[in-house]
Amino acid sequence: MTDKLTFELVSPSALLASEEVDMVVVPGTDGDFGVLAGHAPVLSNLRAGVGGIHNDGQVTKRLFVEGGFAEAIDGRCTLLATKAQDVADVSAGDARARLTTAQEAEAAADENGKAAAAQEVTVAEAMVFAASNRAAKFHTPHTFISW
Repeated sequence: MTDKLTFELVSPSALLASEEVDMVVVPGTDGDFGVLAGHAPVLSNLRAGVGGIHNDGQVTKRLFVEGGFAEAIDGRCTLLATKAQDVADVSAGDARARLTTAQEAEAAADENGKAAAAQEVTVAEAMVFAASNRAAKFHTPHTFISW
């Protein structure tokens, strides 16, 4: 694959990454989707999960995002993430502790706090999954269509 696209990962406080890549796999709320150079414009919510950066047919980096938005337009894919980190930096122990704390907070939450507490449980569960599957090879689809 010779066509590259510009990938940017942005948090509320900083530009975390900017690089030329072959493909980005984005954890969208409606499912993971791949973005190649020439992709049709798209705007999507991000769910807590793992996205991947692909170069030369290999997953070269896996990123855990807690949520946010993704935009693909004009040869660029930008993830505007509430929080993000390299999957290699996700501590399994910290993720499990976060999940326990979130579950306790959800159980104790009143009606006004239930939705936020449930969202924190969802993020913590995704983080535990990411840490537990850090060494696993994520499925790399054989064919992606650029719309």
